[in-house]
Amino acid sequence: MGKALQLTAVIERERDGYVATCPELDIVSQGNNVEEARKNLLEAVEGFFEVTSPSEIRRRLKKETYVMSIMLTVPPLHLKTAARAKSA
Repeated sequence: MGKALQLTAVIERERDGYVATCPELDIVSQGNNVEEARKNLLEAVEGFFEVTSPSEIRRRLKKETYVMSIMLTVPPLHLKTAARAKSA
């Protein structure tokens, strides 16, 4: 039995589907919905560990990955542009 390893999945909507990324390994997959994208990413990561040499795993595996929110104030330029386009 292998060692349990907790990794991160970042899933984003992109056009008509979802893109899932494992930032610790730089592996990307996709799906038609969030659950399918997560499942496909899990399969891609498992496949990576099945076929990749231990030295390549050590080289690619990032030891520390932080996922957190940031808050910023965005200038209202985009709102002015949208209002101008709407009134034209």
